[in-house]
Amino acid sequence: MKRTAAFFDIDGTIYREGLITELFKKFVTHELVDQTRWHDDVRPVFMKWDRRQGEYDDYLMKMTDIFKETIVGLSEEHVKFIAAKVIEQKGDRVYTFTRDEILMHRRLGHLVIAISGSPYELVSEMAAKYAFDDFRGTVYKTDEKGCYTGEIIPMWDSRSKQKAIQQLCSEYDLDLNECYAYGDTTGDFTMFQHVGHPYAINPTRELLNRIMNDPEVKAKIQVIVERKDVVYEMDIHNMKLR
Repeated sequence: MKRTAAFFDIDGTIYREGLITELFKKFVTHELVDQTRWHDDVRPVFMKWDRRQGEYDDYLMKMTDIFKETIVGLSEEHVKFIAAKVIEQKGDRVYTFTRDEILMHRRLGHLVIAISGSPYELVSEMAAKYAFDDFRGTVYKTDEKGCYTGEIIPMWDSRSKQKAIQQLCSEYDLDLNECYAYGDTTGDFTMFQHVGHPYAINPTRELLNRIMNDPEVKAKIQVIVERKDVVYEMDIHNMKLR
């Protein structure tokens, strides 16, 4: 008998921001990243997004680029230690809706799987905290001594997430028509295409545009917006973007 799974993005879907932002802050605190990199490279992009004059993804990618540069030569154990501290201190800062959905799927006996663009080390800690059955994250490669090389295998884009779902489907003998997917950006769109029950959580404008222009996804998706302590279910068929 085929199984049912629920696939969850983490950044902006479970966790209320991007986990890599918290990891980056720790790197600054531990003086692994020079303060000037924040002020000169990251802060201007963050301020544009904070004023809603730029894209959040640009802010995340800037931090990702600096993170990739910074960890070259660092020990994997060092980064794992910092990642564990991030989840220990920040791991409860999640959306009520997706936290409750995780619990629901576990009660129903569904597999619960994280597919996230955050570093593997962070995703591993988050998956353990919320008792996920499996997970996929961005892999930062290490050499034979356990030090990072600067090479990566990304998991933040649609193509990578599509490949992950196909592999997981084969591994766990899933019925994708009965599966669920939760995400917030265009990187999650292929997950929505492949499952029978997709949920867009606080979606970006770009993601909503993709959904509205795809009749098959539009017909089956549910759009959830959580603000403060209220969860709203939006009607995608009567939604107008401004």
